[in-house]
Amino acid sequence: MIASSLAGKRIAITGATGFLGTALVERLMRSVPECHIVLLIRPGKRSTVTQRARREIFRNDAFDRLVETHGKEGFFAMVDERVTIIEGDVGTDGLNLDDEGREVLASCDVVIHSAATVSFDAALSTAVEVNLLGPTRVVETLQDLGASPHMIAVSTCYVAGNQRGTANEELLTDSPFHIDVDWRSEVKAARRLRSDFDAESRSTDRLAEFGKRAQYEIGAAGTPLLAAKTETLRQRWVSEQLVEAGRARAASLGWPDAYAYTKALGERALAESKGNIDVSIVRPSIIESAWAEPNPGWIKGFRMAEPIIISYARGLLKEFPGVPEGIVDVIPVDMVVAALVGVASQGHAGDGSIDVTQVASGTRNPLHYRDLVKMVGGWFQEHPLYDEKGQPISAPEWSFPGRGAVERQLNRVHKQLDTADKVMKRLPLRGKQARLNAHIESQKEVVETAIGYVKIYGAYAECEALYGVENLIEMHESFTKDEQTTFCCDPGVVDWETYVTKIHLPTVVDHARAKTTSRRTDPDARTKRLRKRVLAPERQLAAFDLENTLISSNVVFSYSWLATRNLGTADRVKFAANLLREGPSLLALDNRDRTDFLRHFYRRYEGASVEELDRLGSELLADHILTKAFPAALRRVRAHRQLGHRTLLITGALDVVVKPLKPLFDDIICAEMTQRDGRYTGELTHVPPTGEVRARELQDYAATHDLDLSEAVAYADSSSDLPLLDAVGFPVAVNPETRLTSMALKRGWLIEYWAKSEGRSDRTLPLGPLPSLRRSRK
Repeated sequence: MIASSLAGKRIAITGATGFLGTALVERLMRSVPECHIVLLIRPGKRSTVTQRARREIFRNDAFDRLVETHGKEGFFAMVDERVTIIEGDVGTDGLNLDDEGREVLASCDVVIHSAATVSFDAALSTAVEVNLLGPTRVVETLQDLGASPHMIAVSTCYVAGNQRGTANEELLTDSPFHIDVDWRSEVKAARRLRSDFDAESRSTDRLAEFGKRAQYEIGAAGTPLLAAKTETLRQRWVSEQLVEAGRARAASLGWPDAYAYTKALGERALAESKGNIDVSIVRPSIIESAWAEPNPGWIKGFRMAEPIIISYARGLLKEFPGVPEGIVDVIPVDMVVAALVGVASQGHAGDGSIDVTQVASGTRNPLHYRDLVKMVGGWFQEHPLYDEKGQPISAPEWSFPGRGAVERQLNRVHKQLDTADKVMKRLPLRGKQARLNAHIESQKEVVETAIGYVKIYGAYAECEALYGVENLIEMHESFTKDEQTTFCCDPGVVDWETYVTKIHLPTVVDHARAKTTSRRTDPDARTKRLRKRVLAPERQLAAFDLENTLISSNVVFSYSWLATRNLGTADRVKFAANLLREGPSLLALDNRDRTDFLRHFYRRYEGASVEELDRLGSELLADHILTKAFPAALRRVRAHRQLGHRTLLITGALDVVVKPLKPLFDDIICAEMTQRDGRYTGELTHVPPTGEVRARELQDYAATHDLDLSEAVAYADSSSDLPLLDAVGFPVAVNPETRLTSMALKRGWLIEYWAKSEGRSDRTLPLGPLPSLRRSRK
């Protein structure tokens, strides 16, 4: 009856790239073989709607059964024959359809609108534009086209809000708990809020705050990267304010979050705008992995429960709020799909009628929160996840505290970690020591994630509404016996212990790629893999920073070595003491802007003899540079040369310092000073190669030598080198300081820890006796 009633029908679907939408397309193609499917898809930034459909829908494993039946070529031939794809956007008035798209949409018999911003912490303005206005835009476009199909709008059971007790399958305006809110005023207010927050984000104080934060996070990375980071922080701040505004507004009206709030107002707007178009509203509860179709456990992406489950199994979520005797209203995705197909097959009178069907399990087959936690905890006791050392992780026992208590506990821990993070970032740590700060940052992110889960999902765990499903069960009972199997939408058939422990949890763990065996993995396996890629023959260029990358030194020590060549011990001590007093101000300047620091510091060379410094270059190499070199770094340079890669030293150090290193490299780009009458002026001939200038110099060098930077490697130690590292295909962080350590770990870069040579000089400043090799300046 279902397949035959939909035979020959054209069924349009929005949101087909999502979890529910993909499952719906698969079921229609497999179980309703004579219908034609129209997909309204928003184009990607770099892909057409057809490309998106192929990549995000039809290559999903949901279609494996169809591929096995028809073969890959046969399956895609079926797609070409049975599916029409049109470009559109439910977030835009008129859906942004072209003439062809309008014609195709006008010819449809059924329109299933499942597109939505399903994030529970979406920005208010985004949720309003998509969830609230989306259904109305669809119906108004249909009216404009003169079409009157049966429209099915996917909503959510949680439009009932935070009420306790029964929530029936009725329009919200028919509920005794209806709150009269003008949805048009809410739209205007949300748009005005976005404008207000955006304006505030551009105020002098806010921009200064974002700039300071950018400097704190990435250091002296150069003006372009700092500007980009500042703008990212500004936009993030606007989004965060809109998220909080959505939560606050939703809570004030009795909804758990902006998602439920905008979905509820979307229903009201649709009811007012539908005209003579028949509308069916389908409200699922929490949609999770499949019970049976297209295969048990099928899921696309992480849903609501998965991040909480994995965090719990990894021991990261020590507590979570909830009412132990309360009901967790979960519904498998295939039952929601079956309900949508069943509603579509019911037909419509064309008189502007509207009905509601809820797809939920709480009243028909309740799953209690305590039982769910017990099932999950028991399963992970038998099938624990393992840590990096191959040790089983003991999942915690939850005591079901209130949401406020959990948030307060997590906020205390976050404050402690934030203080530790700030202290660590002020310390001059690098290499393996800097990983401690990265670990603190990682723990802070774990706590922030937990706080987010409690804020977002805590209200759902404490929800005590019971969603009536009388219309759903009546429809299911009207199906034939075969259809009750093929299009089963009765949650009463689900055995929750089987579903949780044999279907859902194995799927969740598999999708999370969590470690499920005690076998210890090689902790260096990833480093070895990345190192192999870096040293692949097809690489073309290897660019190296100098200080703290090739040698354990810096411009201050080089200058000190040169400046104290003919000073006695007492004068060297005095020199060192003066330089140490300057240390904090020099470090602060270096942290603010590397170029300004170099210009300021190189002024000290004013009046130095060009001839004398050239003569001292080889002495500097032997006494200072080579004793402080990282042997592994020098071996790496030679390895690249042996592989035929071009090698480049690119540094802010002076040419007189690096000139002796020329035999190691094909070319050197460095800082140079102007000369007058055989003496240095202390002024640079050009902007030193630091920050963005270093990246530009590298790009120009690659262009000159016809090299592909995507096949280039760059080695550097500081966040000020980010432009250089970002410019190549294979960045390598060497003995990185704290900021670069964190960024390298997050971006998956190779990190090398190169040790200093044995027997090296440990002098930080040249205090010991040195031969008097330098002539006095006249």
